[in-house]
Amino acid sequence: MSLYLLCMVLFAIGLYCLLVKKNLVKKIIGLVITEYAINLFFILLGYRTGGEAPILSKDVVVTNFVDPLPQALILTSIVIGLGIMALMVAIAMRIYEKYKTFDINEIRRLKG
Repeated sequence: MSLYLLCMVLFAIGLYCLLVKKNLVKKIIGLVITEYAINLFFILLGYRTGGEAPILSKDVVVTNFVDPLPQALILTSIVIGLGIMALMVAIAMRIYEKYKTFDINEIRRLKG
């Protein structure tokens, strides 16, 4: 149960960075932290104490095995998250080239 609580704390830290911070780089880091907190939560849902790998064999009968579906989905999520993060960093670099700042309030002021 404490792992779920730590996962929620990690999610809250990422959400705090997304909502409160004004720097684009800090917002990107907050989004990545939030994403990995969600990934960790789904991995924890599929975990079983004392579970074995879900490999079927004629000789061995496994009654308590780890659910492989969350692991496969999270692998896909990690790849998609990496692509999104690369896109966000590229957009932040273009914004910095144009406005010479990462501060959102300053960008709004210079836009006008």
